[in-house]
Amino acid sequence: MTAQEVRLCGLLLQEHFGEVVERIGTELLRSGSLSLRALVHQTKLPLDLVKKSLCVLVQHDVCSFGPGRKGPGGPVEYTANSEKILFMLRYPRYIYTAKSLYGDTGELLIEEMLQRGQMTMSSTIKTVADRLTHSMEDGQSMEYSDVITSFTRLVETHFLQRCPQVDISGKNVQPETHSDCYTIPQIHLTGRGKRRRSGEDADADGRVAKKAKLDKTEARTSTVYGDESIYWKVNFERFHLHFRHQAIISAVASKLDQTSSEIVRTMLRLSEVTTPAAAAYTQALSANEIFRALPTSYNIGRPILDQYLTLLVDDPMEFVSKTGDSGGGMYVVNLHRALANLARATLESVVQERFGSRSARIFRLLLRKRHLEQKQVEDFAMIPAKEAKEMLYTLLSENLVQLQEIPKTPDHAPSRTFYLYTVNQLATARLLLQNCYKAVGNLIQRRLFETKENKRHLEKSQRIEAILASMQSSGADAAQLTEVEEMITAPERQQLEALRHHINKLDSSENQVDETIFLLESYINSTSSAH
Repeated sequence: MTAQEVRLCGLLLQEHFGEVVERIGTELLRSGSLSLRALVHQTKLPLDLVKKSLCVLVQHDVCSFGPGRKGPGGPVEYTANSEKILFMLRYPRYIYTAKSLYGDTGELLIEEMLQRGQMTMSSTIKTVADRLTHSMEDGQSMEYSDVITSFTRLVETHFLQRCPQVDISGKNVQPETHSDCYTIPQIHLTGRGKRRRSGEDADADGRVAKKAKLDKTEARTSTVYGDESIYWKVNFERFHLHFRHQAIISAVASKLDQTSSEIVRTMLRLSEVTTPAAAAYTQALSANEIFRALPTSYNIGRPILDQYLTLLVDDPMEFVSKTGDSGGGMYVVNLHRALANLARATLESVVQERFGSRSARIFRLLLRKRHLEQKQVEDFAMIPAKEAKEMLYTLLSENLVQLQEIPKTPDHAPSRTFYLYTVNQLATARLLLQNCYKAVGNLIQRRLFETKENKRHLEKSQRIEAILASMQSSGADAAQLTEVEEMITAPERQQLEALRHHINKLDSSENQVDETIFLLESYINSTSSAH
């Protein structure tokens, strides 16, 4: 683990859980596995705080525990998972994806799971139903059955999964099969969400009327069976598969056209649950299956589909390959090849933005030709010798290009040695990934600094917003509301607007860099698993 990863993990832990949990998590990342006693000694924190911090980390599945170096009879040791800590950077993207696929109910279900780490199905449904009811108008309430339907759909599409039961050693009590992770328990939950009271005190008549109403409406009471010991969590791997597929679909749309991307989308959708996460190819599909699954709104005939499939197979990007002739032709999506091409395009764009179009031309040339001498680079790129030499040395100093020596004789004399320039795409991707970690860490630090510097203005704005909300609910007139709003002066309001603008830009930048991080991580992991 690099220093940039540890720094970014510490910033994410501090932002989500506070400074104490951040100290515990950072110490585990730097030291590896530690026992409770060693962790207390190294952090100099009270035992009670260390225990609570470890509970928070285990609850959110970013820390595991098990037998230490001394074996089953020794103390239990704790290990932090940096990969899952870095997933916190992607929380807004998970929530937005759930909203786009399953609406407001799916969004709140994923948000609650991410905030709590692990929850039972019944408690999640009650919490989400209450939140939806509170946001509704005209006294409406959210039925538990509607939330159960959304929860079931998230589980059926593997966006939510069961947490395995563990014992004190950290091992699964009963190893669950793949299908058991997505089995909905038999529960009976009836009722609807409850609306929070607008005031602290309710009059006696209101309480009596409410009691009489509840006595008449027994269906509003909740009953739960068989759900207490089953906890659920977000399946990050499934979200990452969705992100990967969306990146591939967008690349096909920009390279070819919208119809081609829709065909690739259909192929990915048909095989998304049956294809393993680390597979190099999707499940083979026949042209007949693809034709039947295409949306009817596109009105694509069978001959046109065959032409598009041939176009995708012949494309140099090689997103799709043909594996057989049965069923009108068997086709697969090259997942690893697609990720390699996406990572390559990312590297080329970075070089172009930092060093200009001519350097990017040299970089693309080396990627395509693999090994070239300096004279060959000058000729193929059609760049004057002096400029080509400067650009090559600049790329070499930034570790984006490597120099390989091939001696003709054992003495390695320069006059009898070939000097070939080359690009190691995997090593360059790792280098860029570390730069992305550093960039996101800087963005988070800047956002925290901006928030701290304007803490007084933010707190004042929040207090006034709370007063306005209370006055509106109590039926205050417009003059009173205007008077409260004027408590924030014009310069303060202008400063708050500037702060919100800066914070929004920083958040947007974090999300954009995270998209690059996801592509590079997916490419590096796929290449590592292939080897």
